[in-house]
Amino acid sequence: MAASFFALFDDIALLMDDVASMSKVATKKTAGILGDDLAVNADKASGVASSRELPVLWAITKGSFLNKLIILPAAFLLSAFLPWIIIPILMAGGIYLAYEGIEKVYEYFVPHEHEETHHVTLEIVSEEEVLKEEKEKIKSAIITDFILSIEIVIIALSTVTEQALSVQIMVVSLIAVLATIGVYGIVAMIVRMDDFGYKLIVAGDNKNKILITIGEFLVNALPKVIKSLTVIGTIAMLLVAGGIYMHHVAWIHEAFHPLPALAGELLVGAAAGVIALVCVGVFKKIGGILKS
Repeated sequence: MAASFFALFDDIALLMDDVASMSKVATKKTAGILGDDLAVNADKASGVASSRELPVLWAITKGSFLNKLIILPAAFLLSAFLPWIIIPILMAGGIYLAYEGIEKVYEYFVPHEHEETHHVTLEIVSEEEVLKEEKEKIKSAIITDFILSIEIVIIALSTVTEQALSVQIMVVSLIAVLATIGVYGIVAMIVRMDDFGYKLIVAGDNKNKILITIGEFLVNALPKVIKSLTVIGTIAMLLVAGGIYMHHVAWIHEAFHPLPALAGELLVGAAAGVIALVCVGVFKKIGGILKS
């Protein structure tokens, strides 16, 4: 009885060791998506009133956890009964990532008309309108999180497909939870950066130059941090997309293998994004012609 008891503990220890080692690999693989997730949510959460930033962020966080609860069981069922479909889904996600990354680059360099021109007005906005706008922002953020969560889960799952189902469940679930807590925890700190800066400026009271300098730095740094995250997130999306195809398509791997890993992945991701962007543009034009 004692021997079987200690044998059970030994099995659990081995399982935990496998989970820990595979979690490290999965975390590295999903880092690019997490960077994009962080940039997107920091941008969305910073677009509301200061007093409402944390409540809005908390609502998005709860939605993110709900997304994971929906996605994780579906992913594990696919892994158990249709394991061959994981790679195609992963590659489809790679196309989406590449397209989104190149679209951001295209919109930055190519002037385009906005559907709506926003004018500054002195119109008083009612509390109901503010809450309605918040709900729309939260809904949009949760939908975006759902898409990114699928990619995070599938990429994490692709790193452990050869492992036992118990290892898959623990590794991918751990990554999903850490991704949600980590991303939204960092976003919360980022969006409150300027408020903390203002408090330091007030605390300085025109006497303590160190507090005032730090406060002004934090206030001025917020928009730059968000812009930097957007750039980093865009590059990360292209790298992740390129990495997916470099590792799962033999001829692409052979063609770009002589290049440094990051350069090859970036080029492949950018090429896939350009092709996707052109295809989407063609389909939109065809759709416009058919409608007219």
